[in-house]
Amino acid sequence: MNNTGKIYGYCRISTLQQSIERQVRNILRTYPSAILYEEAYTGTKIDRPKFKTLLRLVKPGDTIVFDEVSRMSRNAEEGFELYKELYDKGVELVFLKEPHINTETYRKTLSSQIAMTGERVDYILEGVNKYLMSLAKEQIRLAFVQSQKEVEYLQQRTREGIETARANGKQIGRPVGSTSETKKSKEAKRAILKYSKDFNGMMKDVEIMRMLGCARKSYYKWKKELRLEMTV
Repeated sequence: MNNTGKIYGYCRISTLQQSIERQVRNILRTYPSAILYEEAYTGTKIDRPKFKTLLRLVKPGDTIVFDEVSRMSRNAEEGFELYKELYDKGVELVFLKEPHINTETYRKTLSSQIAMTGERVDYILEGVNKYLMSLAKEQIRLAFVQSQKEVEYLQQRTREGIETARANGKQIGRPVGSTSETKKSKEAKRAILKYSKDFNGMMKDVEIMRMLGCARKSYYKWKKELRLEMTV
C-alpha cells in the first residue's frame, strides 16, 4: 500500500443497527492514525454528506478504509462504479472484511499478467491475461452485489417482523392523531437524534441522559420509539 498519502476511515450505520463503535474499533485497530468520518442515515436514504465531503477531499495516494463493502455502498451498480472511479484516480480502497477486493490486490492481479513471448503461443497468453482481468473485476462486482442482497434481505425481514407484530395486535410507531407525545419527549428525541452515537452524534447514552436530566427508563423508551418511528 502507498503510505505517502492520508488514511481515512469511513463508518456508517443505519438506525436499525445498535452502534457505530464496532466499525470504529476495527478500523483503528488496523490503522490507528486513520482520520475518521462517521455518520448515520435511515432506511434507503442515500444522502451522505460526510461521505461526499470525504470524496471531495481524497487525493491520489490517499487511502479510504471501510469495515466492509456495504459501508461504501448499498447499491451494487453505484458501488462498483465508485470503486472504479476511485481506483482510476489513484485512491487506495481497503475493505477489512473483504480484503480480496482491496485496490492493492486488484492492482497486483492486473500487473501479474503473463509476459508475451513473440511466438504463436502469445494468442493463448493474451486470452489468459484478459481472463485474469475480467475475473478480478467480476470478484469486485460480486462483492457489491452480495452486499446489496444482504441489505434487501434485512429490510424484508424487518417489514415481515412489523407485519407480524401488527397482525398480533401490537402498535408499531405512533398512532395517527396521537397527542400523547409531550414537549419534553419531543425535545429529548431531537437531542438523542442529534447527539447519540447510534444516530448522528458522538455522545454516549449516559452523557446524553446527564445532559437532559432524565431517568434511564424514560431515555431508553424515547430511544426505542425513535427507532420504531424511523422504520415505518
